[in-house]
Amino acid sequence: MTDDVAEPSRTSAGALLREIVGSNRRFDDRLDTSPDISSREALTVMGRSLRLIAQARQLFACKFFLQLTLMVPGLLLPWLAKIVIDNALQGLPFGTTEVAYPPFMTPILNLLEGKDPLGIMATVAVIYVVMLVTIGARAGTTQANLLQGQDAATQAEDQLSAGSSAGSGLLGLAEFMVNVRLTQTLANNLRTRLFERLARLPMTALGDQRAGDSLFRVLYDVPMAPGLIFQLTFVPFFMLLSGVVNLYLLQYSYGQVAPELVLVAWLTVPAAFLITFPFSGALRRTSQNKRAAGAATTNAMEESMSSVAAVQSLGATKQERERFAARSAESFLRERYSLAVIFTCALIAGAALGVAAIYVTILITDRVIDGTMSAGDFATLMGVYYGIVIPAGYFGAYWIKLQEAIAAVRRVFFFLDYESEEDRTGGKVLTDVVEGVRFEGVTFAYPDNPPVLVDIDLELAVGEFVAIVGPTGAGKTTLAQLVPGLLAPTSGRVLIDGIDAATIDLHSLRGQVSYVFQEHFLLSESIRENLLLANPEASSEQIEEALRTAGCMEFINDLPAGIDTVLGRAGDTLSVGQQQRLSIARGLVRDTRILILDEPTAALDPVTESALVTALRTAAERRLVIVIAHRLSTIRNADRIVFLEGGRIREIGSHDDLMGDAGGAYRGFVEMQ
Repeated sequence: MTDDVAEPSRTSAGALLREIVGSNRRFDDRLDTSPDISSREALTVMGRSLRLIAQARQLFACKFFLQLTLMVPGLLLPWLAKIVIDNALQGLPFGTTEVAYPPFMTPILNLLEGKDPLGIMATVAVIYVVMLVTIGARAGTTQANLLQGQDAATQAEDQLSAGSSAGSGLLGLAEFMVNVRLTQTLANNLRTRLFERLARLPMTALGDQRAGDSLFRVLYDVPMAPGLIFQLTFVPFFMLLSGVVNLYLLQYSYGQVAPELVLVAWLTVPAAFLITFPFSGALRRTSQNKRAAGAATTNAMEESMSSVAAVQSLGATKQERERFAARSAESFLRERYSLAVIFTCALIAGAALGVAAIYVTILITDRVIDGTMSAGDFATLMGVYYGIVIPAGYFGAYWIKLQEAIAAVRRVFFFLDYESEEDRTGGKVLTDVVEGVRFEGVTFAYPDNPPVLVDIDLELAVGEFVAIVGPTGAGKTTLAQLVPGLLAPTSGRVLIDGIDAATIDLHSLRGQVSYVFQEHFLLSESIRENLLLANPEASSEQIEEALRTAGCMEFINDLPAGIDTVLGRAGDTLSVGQQQRLSIARGLVRDTRILILDEPTAALDPVTESALVTALRTAAERRLVIVIAHRLSTIRNADRIVFLEGGRIREIGSHDDLMGDAGGAYRGFVEMQ
């Protein structure tokens, strides 16, 4: 195993800044590792994210109208505060200053007309109580969060079920619940879709994709998608609506009294944007980098834990610990880089808006002192002004706020777009195999590697027991994996009953082929459930027959729960030979016309091997049985032996025929054993 992330080193301040802004380091030597995302690609990610709304359009509409309703307290509260200060506490009559109330306040002013200060206070108090119960005050919010850090992993738990509301009343609670449901629906749909695509990656891509990175994308990148959708829809719409309405109120009520306030308010939006936009590229790169570094850390842990026996047997625990520590440290370093960019941007923008806020405060205070405005206008204007400044600051940093979510969701879309076996659906449906398999001029090469198979011409018929033999690296497994479409030829054709496999619906093709891998892929479920994975419709009789044929019953009968015994992780509560026999039984229970076994007898004793080979010869009477093997006791019983060497077919024939050639490649191979 190799390290993809070097341990952080000490650098000068200038080098550190260059590292933060311009890093192009790779964190994984496999797929999708570039930290650079162009603005055009970012816009594409945003557009595709918006299309996900269609999956939950009703929840989306419900959330929209609830949030629209909850804007009411934000509009009323500053003006109610003015009434309380001026007319209830100070006892001033309405119309004392030139400030005009906005039109939506007319019903409330009519209700208060003719009342004394105590009556005004009582009426406003009733309005507050009604708003508090039904809508909720602006100061109250409804939300639920878990404790989290700055890393994507801990934040993901909150993001998967995120929900909030600007209100704290009954409608606020309703909006919160709708928001949570909407977030979960969007995240679950996308997460399930990504898992499906990752599970159906081509074998060539699976060899390049690490499990830890896939886990990181499903668990930690997907939860960012609902947040990105909200940032593209609800948040900017209501921020814009709030800013526009408050600008209108400022112009309507104070345009003649304090025109400077209107000018400052209009300048806040372009000023905030000009200050923050230059940081967008740096934040996008640091966000992509920190997620790649987090995925590399997950990879290191997954690889070490899955190979823990090898690590311990080699005495490599210290090296693995250091490898994990280096990647973990790099992940934390990238988190700090991202925070440094955000902090710098927030510091500069906050300083600029703070200066503007001080100027506005002084301006309003002067107007109150000279009598142009009342004390109540101070409270109203500050509320209206911050109703403008907050959206202005948001839109100024809008592009910045999107970058981290874009970096995460782009990693999700990368594999949603990646070529998958799912793209091979809709071809010809293969209902049965009656003739067999034919290879015509097949050549296969893995990406960026020399050919593994060269010009293979071979015909395998149903009813045959065929052994594929050859030295290590000859291409035996690659040849066998071409049959069920696990691999596709680089050139040439694989024909099933005369039909090009490339034109056959992949699901129907796999339905005719059972492939038992050399590795033992068993689930931490019962023995019965492991076999039902291959054929959910299998009866108890079929399962027991497959187990007997594979020689499993002798050890299953000794297990406390028999066939319902739950296996350990990857079946490690069984011996290697028992795992191999159980894998063979799982292949047999599918009862397909083509059965492929990769080294099926490697871990079997001679008695079990002999019984299995006899059973396979019986099975070959109505199937095409292909066995990849090295053991002479297995291959000598085959009807035909295909001897591969250097990716080419050297000899074909029965054991006796091939052994009759004194200078033959197969005979030399056997004699070496």
